[in-house]
Amino acid sequence: MMIYPPITELVKKTGSRYALVIETAKRTRQLVDGAERLSNVETFKDVTVAVNEIFEGKVEAVKTVENSESGEASLQSEEQLNS
Repeated sequence: MMIYPPITELVKKTGSRYALVIETAKRTRQLVDGAERLSNVETFKDVTVAVNEIFEGKVEAVKTVENSESGEASLQSEEQLNS
């Protein structure tokens, strides 16, 4: 059985496995709280949607000035990054 998207490709997008877990968890929480889905995945599982959004480059962790001192990153969608 093949895992999609491949873990190796996801790690390339995030930089490390740790960052992948953190980004996935943050995006999943956003989806659970009612955020709009950015990926057209036929599933009801928020974790799967979050992983696919990261793989497709629709969300990514972005360090901001206000939270860079604590080392935290916030997730921003592709639309927020382009505006």
